[in-house]
Amino acid sequence: MAPFDPERERAILDATMELLSEVGYDRMSIDQIAKRAKASKATIYRRWQGKPELVVDVICRRFDMDGPEGADTGSLRGDLAAVFRGLCETVERKHTLIIGLSSTLLSHQELARTLRAHLHARDFDAVREPVERAVKRRELAGPVDARRLFTIAEALVWHRMIFAGPPFGPEFVAESVDGVLMPLVTAWSTA
Repeated sequence: MAPFDPERERAILDATMELLSEVGYDRMSIDQIAKRAKASKATIYRRWQGKPELVVDVICRRFDMDGPEGADTGSLRGDLAAVFRGLCETVERKHTLIIGLSSTLLSHQELARTLRAHLHARDFDAVREPVERAVKRRELAGPVDARRLFTIAEALVWHRMIFAGPPFGPEFVAESVDGVLMPLVTAWSTA
């Protein structure tokens, strides 16, 4: 089988994300996605088993593509603040979609199971690299699980999104990095 065309894949993922934002998971169909992406349904089904797998791909891959990148600011605190700020910006740009998907995950167990099965494959380099640099600079005593740290960062952003709502200002970033992430990463590196 020939490899899937990256431009075609991007058009399908873009169409899926747009439709999720506009009509939601329940009202979105593979027919609508195909029409918007100017692709055939057969093309979509050649790459994805169905709507749950396609939506999970959007969640796992498109959010990561648009997600935070690790910047080398010269310090662990600066690096974590840059990653956290990037995470906040990504969630803020996509908050309507994220809130819609969170309620959908509660009512569609197949989609929730498919998402859970794919979350382990996420790329945590945005957090792993700053932690590795901090170990080399001796800011940390030892390595820290990047997945665990990113999960805490996401939880802070999600909690803020659900209970207080965006925007995520500089105070929230500083409070989260200084009050939660730095103490945790320091404690975990010596454990």
